[in-house]
Amino acid sequence: MANKLFVIGLDCADPELVFDRWADELPNFKKLMDAGTYGELESTVPPITVPAWTCMLTGKDPGELGFYGFRNRANYSYEQMSIATSAAIKFPRVWGRASAAGKKVIVIGVPQTYPPRPVNGLLVTSFLTPSTFSDYTYPKEFKAEIAQVVGDYMLDVRNFRTEDKDYLLRQIYEMTEKRCKLVKHLLRTRAGEWDFFMWVAMGPDRIHHGLWKYTDPRHPKYEPGNPYENSIHDYYQYLDREIGEMLELLPDDAAVLVMSDHGAQPMMGGICINEWLMREGYLTLVDGEYMPGNSRESTMAGQPIPLEKVEIDWTKTKAWAAGGYYGRLFLNVQGREPNGVIPADQYEATRDELIEKLEGMIGPDGKPLGTRVFRPEEVYREINNIPPDLIIYFGNLAWRSVGSVGLGRIYTFENDTGPDDANHAQEGMFILVEPGKRGGGRVKRTWRAIAPTMLDLLGLPLPAYMDDERLG
Repeated sequence: MANKLFVIGLDCADPELVFDRWADELPNFKKLMDAGTYGELESTVPPITVPAWTCMLTGKDPGELGFYGFRNRANYSYEQMSIATSAAIKFPRVWGRASAAGKKVIVIGVPQTYPPRPVNGLLVTSFLTPSTFSDYTYPKEFKAEIAQVVGDYMLDVRNFRTEDKDYLLRQIYEMTEKRCKLVKHLLRTRAGEWDFFMWVAMGPDRIHHGLWKYTDPRHPKYEPGNPYENSIHDYYQYLDREIGEMLELLPDDAAVLVMSDHGAQPMMGGICINEWLMREGYLTLVDGEYMPGNSRESTMAGQPIPLEKVEIDWTKTKAWAAGGYYGRLFLNVQGREPNGVIPADQYEATRDELIEKLEGMIGPDGKPLGTRVFRPEEVYREINNIPPDLIIYFGNLAWRSVGSVGLGRIYTFENDTGPDDANHAQEGMFILVEPGKRGGGRVKRTWRAIAPTMLDLLGLPLPAYMDDERLG
């Protein structure tokens, strides 16, 4: 059994890139793969940063946790949303269980750690932290040591949805360099002071969203020979070198786990979900403020307007939706929402009707889009707080959900929140190497195997609710 566990989190790292396309050009990843068990890791529904990382580290699904994304309905009003900070997490993550058992932990950049909570060791919060002027470490005084080691610490890339790709690349490399420098500093200076060490790099996510169209011939906007064609490949090689330096600093009795929360794929376009709901008669704006085909369309069409900035006629609206890498659709139900119009006994029939229509959508080429729609109660073990009434994967996540109105069409090839080239894929990746144990080669696992495997490696008991599933 390992006495220590070192976890490398790579947000959005894609298994096809690491295991197949570039495996021979990533020697340290390849070394770990050859020594261990590795493969695709099926993510949560939905496969997004929040809640996927917390699900993997608690063993609880989004319904059990009670949050379904970074922003969630706070109540059944039409406007109020809550932010899923660390305060929203009601179950201990692996390092919390390790801390409670007296083990020493170091946690760097794991999503949903702000505001920081006490641990038996050190913690640095994630990209969801307002700024480094906030208390972003535990203990507070650790912030001073970080400044001595890396200067101005970077929690995230500033404005990763930008057309200035040179700026974006500089930001990604600077952020990654500083995080890796801090990790290596702690491996050197706290060598005997940790049992569990986990850090997460956000760079893979930022570079995928910002530069995928330049590197993948499958992307509709790909142009061969462009100056950024090797940008993602070169960044993965850079990560490989940094990881190699970390591996040299690890003690022999440390297990190593590399993992991502989801994968990536080319974004083929966006589905204007609220435009579609208006066209199908489910969503109505006050005085026809904007509606396809009305007299004002000529002045507003083509300009995306966030749904919250237009006035909805709730007395004539059955459904509305939110944008993002997946679609979240909400129903306006009598006795639940303030101006609900769907009778409670018609709730399921309305969902059935919408599922049939959504899954039957065709793409701009006239072919079936391949959309998948989920009822939350069918994919989660229990439901807490307020989930979407339907979860939508447009084109099985090849298309994003565009929540804005004003474009006057269903399909778009521009993102309403800024340039974005990639959508999330359901399968992330993992590599597990245990000291003294022969690996099992390439396998497929699910996110539910992460927490039990970590606790086993740390010699800690599993809570009764966790599945008997392991990575190795």
